[in-house]
Amino acid sequence: MEQQRMLLAVVLSIAILFGYQYFFMPGGVQPPLDNTTASTAGNKQADTKAQQAQPALPIVPAAITTSQSVEKDVKVSSDIYTVVLSSKGGTVKSVELKKYKDADGNNIVLKGETVLPPFALGLDKGFQLAGADFSVKGADTVLTHQSGPATVVFEYASGGLAVRRTYTFKYGEYGINLRDETQGMDSYMITLGKDFGIIERDSSIHFGPVVLKDADREEFTAGKIKEPKTFKDGIRWIAQEDKYFFSSLVPKSGVQDATVWEKDKDALVALKMKGGVNDYLLYAGPKDRDQLEKLGLGLEHIVDFGFFSIIARPFFWVLKLLDTVFHNYGISIIILTILVRIPFIPLINKGQASMKRLQELQPRMTEIKEKYKNDPQRMQKETMELYKKHKVNPVGGCLPMLLQIPVFFALYKVLLIAIELRGAPFAFWINDLSQKDPYYVLPVIMGVTMLIQQKMTPSGVDPMQQKLMMLMPVIFTFMFLTFPSGLVLYWLVSNVLSIIQQYYVNKKTAAQAA
Repeated sequence: MEQQRMLLAVVLSIAILFGYQYFFMPGGVQPPLDNTTASTAGNKQADTKAQQAQPALPIVPAAITTSQSVEKDVKVSSDIYTVVLSSKGGTVKSVELKKYKDADGNNIVLKGETVLPPFALGLDKGFQLAGADFSVKGADTVLTHQSGPATVVFEYASGGLAVRRTYTFKYGEYGINLRDETQGMDSYMITLGKDFGIIERDSSIHFGPVVLKDADREEFTAGKIKEPKTFKDGIRWIAQEDKYFFSSLVPKSGVQDATVWEKDKDALVALKMKGGVNDYLLYAGPKDRDQLEKLGLGLEHIVDFGFFSIIARPFFWVLKLLDTVFHNYGISIIILTILVRIPFIPLINKGQASMKRLQELQPRMTEIKEKYKNDPQRMQKETMELYKKHKVNPVGGCLPMLLQIPVFFALYKVLLIAIELRGAPFAFWINDLSQKDPYYVLPVIMGVTMLIQQKMTPSGVDPMQQKLMMLMPVIFTFMFLTFPSGLVLYWLVSNVLSIIQQYYVNKKTAAQAA
């Protein structure tokens, strides 16, 4: 009975964890500003010398105002994106990702709002320069494999302030280099704006601001930020993320702090920087962990495998390796599930055999309970002696399940957030392993396999426990209806393997008894 209670507790714990995610988630003298012009190629060292030789921007004695002049856009295109820059604030207007499609088959477009656009500047949270009219040096550009970097420069001067922003783009790279040169500001703020990097809102996965402090992710959600949160030291980057995409601002130096706050029910994040010359890497694109790790800036931490990440990362690596062989992530999931199962086979066999022997002792245990119902201590003693005599461990059947829980949740996280599964087909009607089964076939089959498991697995004689256990397939089937089909496939294969193994154990036990 103790074994049955523990098994029930484990299953219910898993159900609660799934249910929760399903229903409730988700100073001094500043250096002069040069007068560098825009270029699409050239020698980097020569450009630097040219910048140093140019005079500072003129300072116009006027208040900061938002110009009413016509907005000018500049487009920079490459094989992987089209970035639209705006003269209003010298900001990024949108980033079109050419290799990723939405549900309608159109290219994914990351963009912010016009009131507070991505990378807007200001003296404080008002971001007064967000709509200021910047002059532009640079034209629409198409990057090719043969072309060098493309540069677009925005300049602004007013009210004793001067700003020059230089964007540099490289073919084949999502990362964009940004240099801000300012005069007349001891410090300033720069923000990612609202929702830049967020296009898919999944309640089971965090979406909103993230701050990487040293090696720790600090994530925030709109509606849960009671007061502004400021980080002073160890700031590596800020970001806005969703399940598969994100935008980020990675400062190279000059960081004073990072702040997250809520405004009009939106969660915002910004850096406070020292005035002068500051360099950044801007990123707006997919959560491709391998490519992010190559940047060496800690951006790979945006891919959060959760508490069991130390187990999840090797699984993720193996999954990608298998795909290079089979070229089908569905088949790779099946193979990975089998590989993960192999080390547990002896332990599971032993646990299932223990459960079978425990079931056979149920009549004797019932007799002991009835005989010593008024003497709990004697009942416990007799029960333990019965276990000892027949070499039965009452929790032996639960140990394999307990040991598999970290493995299960690690795989669950990998299959839930890996962008490699986005748009990846499997077979027949399963055209995207990151989406639910459109016809609910996999979840229903999965539920049937759970029911078969329940019938085959030795259980106690307590009718209430049996009814509760038989409800689990129904509960899990409804929970899995909207889960990504890749996850359901993993659970289904795992169930089939359990059925095969239980059949083997039952047959072996029956042969030994005969």
